[in-house]
Amino acid sequence: MGKGDTQEVAQPPTANRFVMEEYGYEVGKSIGNGSYGTVYEAYSRKQKVMVAVKIISKKKASEDYLNRFLPREIQVMKVLRHKYLINFYQAIETTSRVYIILELAQGGDVLEWIQCYGACSEPLAGKWFSQITLGIAYLHSKGIVHRDLKLENLLLDKQENVKISDFGFAKIVPSNHNVRNSPSHQMNCFTHLSKTYCGSFAYACPEILLGLPYNPFLSDTWSMGVILYTLVVARLPFDDTNLKKLLKETRKEVTFPPNLTISQECKNMIFQTLRQAPKRATILDIIKDPWVLKFQPEQATHEIRLLENMCQPPSTANRHQSVEINT
Repeated sequence: MGKGDTQEVAQPPTANRFVMEEYGYEVGKSIGNGSYGTVYEAYSRKQKVMVAVKIISKKKASEDYLNRFLPREIQVMKVLRHKYLINFYQAIETTSRVYIILELAQGGDVLEWIQCYGACSEPLAGKWFSQITLGIAYLHSKGIVHRDLKLENLLLDKQENVKISDFGFAKIVPSNHNVRNSPSHQMNCFTHLSKTYCGSFAYACPEILLGLPYNPFLSDTWSMGVILYTLVVARLPFDDTNLKKLLKETRKEVTFPPNLTISQECKNMIFQTLRQAPKRATILDIIKDPWVLKFQPEQATHEIRLLENMCQPPSTANRHQSVEINT
């Protein structure tokens, strides 16, 4: 999150405290500041646990965000319950603000960890990446795409387990967007196309950078490849300071610093995700990859079954490809 007003970060306005106290929350210090508001720690008297409160100012937020993206974020989070996703507890709306109560991850984010400690050991990178894989497999199996995966949106709990956060650009893709005659590499459930260009340039797939209709499921797996590369190398695979240069770099196979010891299996996982869309790994490919399997904390049988069931051929009534226009 970006830096904001120092006074607001120090403590929440009195009006916010009163509203939150009415709902049983004692608001504490700020832990982050975004475009439209601030995130605070709070104590839930009912649940007797610390939580995070995202306070969004309606005056600061755009109408598009308030009317389209925020309702969608809340709608998505209400249906999510997974150990590697930040849990949603409650949303409270007043005339001037929206308060979103979330699970608190007290270990900061993965970007901060990398900035502090440098590249991860491969076992730690494998642990975190396998947790991300399980979380995204759960999302994709429900027909939900994240569309803003990046290190800043990967939070850590006290045990340094990953919690995927920030569903502001997430979207539920209806099941009737499946098509039958898809390329053999990509399964029926991964063929929806979108024209909403979300996320950060450094993590964005080439299709988004080119402004082309893109597959949001495969944009998530591209971002996962950028994340894994950054975990093991401690820098982004592509230079995002110049769009023209960035586009050129994304067309080439990534290279690794010669001074780092990274297994070929790990490199292969990165190569599979940072490919052009027709050959890019889906989440089902990733969750079955031998390198990822080595680090999975538990069997992913449930996630795999959900994904495979989701990818059954649709009825003849739905044999058309759907393109999302600015949604």
